[in-house]
Amino acid sequence: MIPSTASVVVVGSINVDQLITIERHPLPGETLIGKSMEFLPGGKGANQAVAAAQLGATVRLVGAVGRDAQAQVATAILTRAGVGQSAVQTVDGPTGLALVTVADDGENTIVVIPGANALVGADAVTANAHEIAAAAVVVLQGEIPADGIDTAARLATGRVVLNLAPVIPVAAETIRRADPLVVNEHEAALVLAQVEPGAGIPATDEDLVARLRAWGVASVVLTRGAKGAICSDASGTTSVPSPVVSAVDSSGAGDAFVGALSARLAAGASLLDAARFAVRVGAFAVQGRGTQTSYPTLADTMPEVLA
Repeated sequence: MIPSTASVVVVGSINVDQLITIERHPLPGETLIGKSMEFLPGGKGANQAVAAAQLGATVRLVGAVGRDAQAQVATAILTRAGVGQSAVQTVDGPTGLALVTVADDGENTIVVIPGANALVGADAVTANAHEIAAAAVVVLQGEIPADGIDTAARLATGRVVLNLAPVIPVAAETIRRADPLVVNEHEAALVLAQVEPGAGIPATDEDLVARLRAWGVASVVLTRGAKGAICSDASGTTSVPSPVVSAVDSSGAGDAFVGALSARLAAGASLLDAARFAVRVGAFAVQGRGTQTSYPTLADTMPEVLA
């Protein structure tokens, strides 16, 4: 159980996901017939906020939605999960939209149209400076403008969880402020190329993590899908295995991981213990369709890592 004092502020995106299911992903130039389509709440910021709140953390979200009917869809599960939304602005223009296609093997492709999220820049973030500074953990992602991310990292007095996905250019100091930087293998390589241009990419995930740490990142959690994660901080580097499950839809599993990790860190867990819990939450999430709709609550039983 995570104490109610576990305060998390997520500064990030709020979207509606247009979820299309299909037998397989089309080749370039190919047209296929889809199997189903529905509109669900999404956005990396909202996803992470819901995941953390449903696991017991007190969560507030800084973000924006548009003046359209989609805003109600985008915030429905946030409201049900008890995420504080007083810092969510309603702005002229559309709510963010993600076009998500999921194949029968569980793999997905995602195209994001920012909409209102493009207005969550430095000014919008600064307007919520007090809330950000008061948080035990501030969670950031790459779906809002870089100056909004940089400003939030600078305002934070607690721990900063930076999930730089997608990878966009942010200040070097923002990346050094991350504790941890949470990225997958591809994102980690892009971040390294950003901070050490022309230096070359290491051959293994472990070397990639070590290079990011050596550059100056306080801690790194590298997510590896079904292979779990690599967790590295001052106490050492550890491979964290994932439970084996049958994946239905992998979209949003990384956000479930980040939300769970942040909730546990806010409650005082070590990074390694938080990562061990987060891989189980991510494995739970891939067993359901959609993003927020697949996330567990404290009443659910998480899959176990078998010895």
